[in-house]
Amino acid sequence: MLQSMEKIPSLFWVSLFLLSSSFSVSLDYSVITPRESLKDGDTLSSSDNVFQLGFFSFDQEEQPQHRFLGLWYKQPFAVVWVANRNNPLYGTSGFLNLSSRGDLKLFDGEHRALWSSSSSKASKTAKNPYLKINCTGNLLLSDEDEVLSWQSFDDPMNTILAGMKLGKNFKTQKEWSLTSWKTMKDPSTGEFTLSLDTRGFPQLILKKKGDPSYSYRLGSWNGLSFTGAPAMGRENSLFDYKFTSSEQEVNYSWTPRRQLVSRLVLNNTGKLQRFIQSKQHQWILANTAPEDECDYYSICGAYAVCGINSKNTASCSCLQGFKPKSGRQWNISRGADGCVHETPTNCGKKDIFVRFPGMKLPDTSWSWYDSRNKMTLEDCRIKCSSNCSCTAYANTDIREGGKGCLLWFGDLVDMREYSSFGQDVYIRMGFAKKEFKGREKVGMVVGSVMSIAVVLVAVFACCRKRILKRYRGENWRKGIEEEELDLPILDIKMISIATDDFSHVNFLGRGGFGPVYKGRLEDGQEIAVKTLSACSGQGVEEFKNEVKLIAKLQHRNLVRLLGCCIQCEERMLIYEYMPNKSLDFFIFDERRSKELDWEKRMNIINGIARGLLYLHQDSRLRIIHRDLKAGNVLLDADMNPKISDFGLAKSFGGDQSESSTKRVVGTYGYMPPEYAIDGHFSVKSDVFSFGVLVLEIITGKTNRGFHHADHDLNLLGHVWKLWIEDREIEVPEENLLKETCNVSEILRCIHVALLCVQQKPEDRPNMASVVLMFGSDGSLPHPKQPGFFTNRNVPDVSSSLSLRSVNEVSITMLQGR
Repeated sequence: MLQSMEKIPSLFWVSLFLLSSSFSVSLDYSVITPRESLKDGDTLSSSDNVFQLGFFSFDQEEQPQHRFLGLWYKQPFAVVWVANRNNPLYGTSGFLNLSSRGDLKLFDGEHRALWSSSSSKASKTAKNPYLKINCTGNLLLSDEDEVLSWQSFDDPMNTILAGMKLGKNFKTQKEWSLTSWKTMKDPSTGEFTLSLDTRGFPQLILKKKGDPSYSYRLGSWNGLSFTGAPAMGRENSLFDYKFTSSEQEVNYSWTPRRQLVSRLVLNNTGKLQRFIQSKQHQWILANTAPEDECDYYSICGAYAVCGINSKNTASCSCLQGFKPKSGRQWNISRGADGCVHETPTNCGKKDIFVRFPGMKLPDTSWSWYDSRNKMTLEDCRIKCSSNCSCTAYANTDIREGGKGCLLWFGDLVDMREYSSFGQDVYIRMGFAKKEFKGREKVGMVVGSVMSIAVVLVAVFACCRKRILKRYRGENWRKGIEEEELDLPILDIKMISIATDDFSHVNFLGRGGFGPVYKGRLEDGQEIAVKTLSACSGQGVEEFKNEVKLIAKLQHRNLVRLLGCCIQCEERMLIYEYMPNKSLDFFIFDERRSKELDWEKRMNIINGIARGLLYLHQDSRLRIIHRDLKAGNVLLDADMNPKISDFGLAKSFGGDQSESSTKRVVGTYGYMPPEYAIDGHFSVKSDVFSFGVLVLEIITGKTNRGFHHADHDLNLLGHVWKLWIEDREIEVPEENLLKETCNVSEILRCIHVALLCVQQKPEDRPNMASVVLMFGSDGSLPHPKQPGFFTNRNVPDVSSSLSLRSVNEVSITMLQGR
């Protein structure tokens, strides 16, 4: 009995200890210092007790639990930020630690770091660092000197709170964007991203992972709202919107005007949702975007508008003055092929601009804008009128009667009309549309009379055309002979026999001026026959130019002209045949690019550089090519490069090395800014094109067609981003690094290429310096920002056009001076 009584106290204390150990003490901090660690169950609260930081999971019944460190509204509960979204904890052993030097890290139970603030400002000299949440829901890592080393607002997830930014800092390359959750209960990275696209005039866009196009475009900022977000107009009484655009940074943010609690969420299905907290402390869904089917990107194609019909589905229609591009494929409810001008524009015939009110402004990816907002609408009209490639204009800011200038280049896509929203856009139209408007009755009377006259004119024209054919051909031949070019003029019958009567089997492709055929002369020599199509409106003068220039040039890295054929209206150039086609045939094809190891690519780069040096410096005339691109570099049997296609080249005599033109020619994506915008060209124009080409050879990607999941930069911008982040090792095509040990040579080529594509022509090296840089190991100057990198103050001319050899075509733009 005594022994039993003696055992009771010991059993009591053991039981009490076990009971107490089954409970953990949860702490709620207002500030965390290096002396404390935030454990699972603990929380860090804002001073107003609205926001909390702590550990959470979505399904308490799961074992082991997926635990996340997150920031949330306390009441009603709503997660706004997650630290370890892609790296969950298992169980409740995780903890957040702040070191004395200012490093903030999340560890699991085995002391493995799952997340870190990666503070670039953290150092051993940090004075008493601390972590707190301010009243806006921003998690701040600072010290006693108020030096901010990290904040959660700089690392947004799927939610924008009041005061947060969306945008980009061009100096630091920091971007603020939203990324959706994978599912409603899985905060890992989802498929959708909301960001500011800074190509051209900045616009807010929604993209889906893996899709090179946009899913939804909220549009550009007009001083009051984004032009494709009517809900913002309805919210103007509730929120103040702020849009900042400068050389350093562009960003968008919002703040409530009243004591209003709100959050903007990009959900897992790609919907942007505005939630507002009611007085009963419930989250109320205020609006959602996209609102309807017409909000989705460009479902009606170019020059068309989308509207919601009586069946509550999308219906496409052409703008006034436009007609369906494809009558067969155009559908009353859908028209993805878009529309074309009923009366073609003609820059030399005083095109007019027609006002379309209440519009969602077209996609501004390929646009130019007045960054200072100083230009008037009339200034804008004059500037657009003077450039034949300008398709429309509008004010950048609609406040105070309108100010600033925005110009579009290329087709206008993703438009819709609003009854009480949107803004005015002025679209270029053919002059005849206005001239004959309202004269249909007169046309009917005149038409019957004119029909007889047309028949008579047609008979006369037919006879005249036969005479002119022979006359033009004789003049062409005479002109070539007078030039004393020592160039054989071949008979068309000989060319016809050589190409088997221009058989489809011998068809090599289509150049800028017409089809190209392979042939074999009687002596067995293989040739390439470049024909000038009768439909090619741009090719006559270029054909003459090419004959005159290339006949006088002789260099191992220039294609050799063997002769020409001029008979009636038939005009052909006969070149040596290149069995390996053009450079773009290899470098832009994932399978064929593997045939070009680094040694071959370096040989190609050096060959192109030597060819350009000859044109700029060593030939009898100084020649600017003006259309250097991968499609115009041919490869012989040994993969030696030959620069071709001199139809757009310009020759200089004496000491002249630069000029200007109203007629801008070349290929979008390779043109330097000073040429594409102002028509100024020089030997440095070719240097810019060469730099673009070198980067394409190294990466295997096209500049104008480049897409990246993490940003909207072109190839130049992508390489520049990696360069300033000291990540240039990520630039080359992956298989190059696996196959070569000469990594330093690849990195040197990237460095030289960036020097060649600098914004200002005076900063670019000449080709003599480039050749020297490739042949030596000396130090190189640090490159400055490339041209057409952010595309903010110049029109990004890397827009999509008809293709000429791997989706690129030489274009012509007339510019008023």
